[in-house]
Amino acid sequence: MKQVSLVVLRAVVVLFGAVVLVAMLWEPHLEGVNANADVWTIYFRDPFLAYAYLGSVPFFVGVYQAFRFLGYAGRDEASSSGAARALRNVRYCALAVVAFIVGAEVWVMLSHGEDDAAGAFALGIAAVILGLGTFAASAALESALRRGGRARLTS
Repeated sequence: MKQVSLVVLRAVVVLFGAVVLVAMLWEPHLEGVNANADVWTIYFRDPFLAYAYLGSVPFFVGVYQAFRFLGYAGRDEASSSGAARALRNVRYCALAVVAFIVGAEVWVMLSHGEDDAAGAFALGIAAVILGLGTFAASAALESALRRGGRARLTS
């Protein structure tokens, strides 16, 4: 049963990463500004979009590191140094994503002037909360695995 759960978790991680990638590639075509624009204009003349893609790099690195950690867990090596390193990388990636999101919120605040950007801010706040939750969960899991590994070694 444990192996089935880990396979399902790994599939969920991959599916989540794929859905985010597809959404990031498709969403710019739906914006009102880009409704009739060609591909070059959409992807190469929008500095905010370039910033969003740059900010997505830590997200995808974090997804990969979570996948790696689940691989360690599947081989019963969850308390190994490689697993701890993967969780630490997930934690750092979560903080980097939060930093990029806060930077995007500041960008929107400064560049949109009188425009009402409440929806963008709500999505940003939700994403920051999710990122901080990921940070806290990976830190707690790393700490628990570290304590559990020492208890096994000493007993």
